[in-house]
Amino acid sequence: MKKLLNDPADVVVEALAGMAAAHPDHLRVDLDHKLVLRAGSPVSGKVALVSGGGSGHEPLHGGFVGRGMLDAACAGEVFTSPVPDQILAATTAVDGGAGVLHIVKNYTGDVMNFEMAAELAADSGVQVEAVVTDDDVAVQDSLYTAGRRGVGVTVLLEKIVGAAAEEGQDLATCADLARRVNAQGRSMGIALTSCTVPAAGKPTFELADDEMEIGIGIHGEPGRSTEKLAPARDVAARLVEPVVSDLGLERGESVIAFVNGMGGTPLLELYVMYGEVARLLEDAGITVARSLVGNYITSLEMAGCSVTLLRVDEEMVRLWDAPVDTPGLRWGG
Repeated sequence: MKKLLNDPADVVVEALAGMAAAHPDHLRVDLDHKLVLRAGSPVSGKVALVSGGGSGHEPLHGGFVGRGMLDAACAGEVFTSPVPDQILAATTAVDGGAGVLHIVKNYTGDVMNFEMAAELAADSGVQVEAVVTDDDVAVQDSLYTAGRRGVGVTVLLEKIVGAAAEEGQDLATCADLARRVNAQGRSMGIALTSCTVPAAGKPTFELADDEMEIGIGIHGEPGRSTEKLAPARDVAARLVEPVVSDLGLERGESVIAFVNGMGGTPLLELYVMYGEVARLLEDAGITVARSLVGNYITSLEMAGCSVTLLRVDEEMVRLWDAPVDTPGLRWGG
C-alpha cells in the first residue's frame, strides 16, 4: 500500500485541517467534532443544510460546504458514519432560526445516527427535517443498507436544494423539493479495481485484471455481478439501461446527466464514458438539459464510475443553474 499519510489513525483530522488551510474564505473546521462549517454560519433566517457520512468520498461532503449548497458536513472515519454528537453539533452550529434540513444517504449507520441527532436537536428547540437519498438501482439490499443505497443523486440534491435554501425558501418547501429530487433520480456504478482503506492496508475486494464489478456501492460493496472487462460503449449501456428503465424515462423528457468518477479514473476516460452515455440518451429521445462529469462522490482510489440521471423540470434546472461557491463545485456570480 502506497499512500501519502502520516498515521492512518489521524488521516481524517489532518485532511480536515488541510481543507481549512486551503479554503479559509469558504469554510471553517471544528476539528474536535470533525465538522466542516460554512464560513460566516449560521446565516440568519436561512434554512441550513447539513449532510455527512464516512470520509473517503471527497469532495463529498465537506467539499460542498459553502454558498448555494451545504452549511455543514460531518466527517466520520473512513467509510464509517458520523456519530450523533457530531451531527448534533453541526446542526446547532448552523441553525439560523429557519430550521435545518438533514440530507442522509441510505446507509444503516447514517440513517440511525442522523435520526438520533434530530431527536436531540428537537429537544433543544431546533426544527429539523430529514430526507434520505436512495437512488442506486443496482441492488435492493446490501452490506450497508436496508433498501437502496444513496449515491450520485445526493450531489445533485445538495446543489438544487441548496439553491432553494439560498433563495429563502422555507424548511417544508426545501424538504419537499429534496424528496422530489430523490424520487426523480437513479444511479448505477461500476468498479475496475478495489480501493484500500488506510487502516486496513489491503484492498477491500479482489478483481482480476480482466474483470469489472457491475453495480458497486461507494464503499466497494459488491454489486449485481462480476463480469469480463468490456469496451466503454458496452459498459455505458450496462449502466444507462437499468437507470432509464427504473425511472421510466420516455422520449421527450429531460435529465441532468452525471458521470461520476470513483477516484482512480482519469477525466480522459470519464469523458469517453460521458460521450457514450450522451449517445444512448440521444438514441432514446431523452434530452440532456445539463451535465456534470468528474470526481464528486468517490471511493478513495477506486477505478470506475457511476451514471446518475435526474428527471428535471424548469424549476430544477433553474436551481441547478443558480450560483454556487464551494471548494468542490463552483459557478455563477
